[in-house]
Amino acid sequence: MRMKLKVFDSKMAICRLPSDAGVPVWATGEFCSITRTPDELSIVCEQERVPQTVEAERDWRMFRVEGKLDFSLTGILASIARPLAEAGVSIFSISTFNTDYIFVKSGDLVKAIAALKSAGFEVSLSHAGF
Repeated sequence: MRMKLKVFDSKMAICRLPSDAGVPVWATGEFCSITRTPDELSIVCEQERVPQTVEAERDWRMFRVEGKLDFSLTGILASIARPLAEAGVSIFSISTFNTDYIFVKSGDLVKAIAALKSAGFEVSLSHAGF
């Protein structure tokens, strides 16, 4: 069975705030990931929600591994990262309870889709919400 990936239209931002910052009101949306460490508060959300004054890496596009992934599965992220690395595409990834999300810079999207398809992934575009 070929693994299916869906790529979303929305541009995403990866934001960095001080570790002691409160979660801002703009950290919402269909997709929002919030991670606090002793060093930072990281927020990944739709770029349009992020104020220009916030330190952020902007213009990322998001792929979602379709379906619920069992915790016993191994090598899922590596199987995606490998062809992208070989194509010279940098990634950012987030794993949730159900699945994995992979982010590539907007300028690398076409190259990333080609590399993933060449590696045997089925890639579809989502023109609707998440």
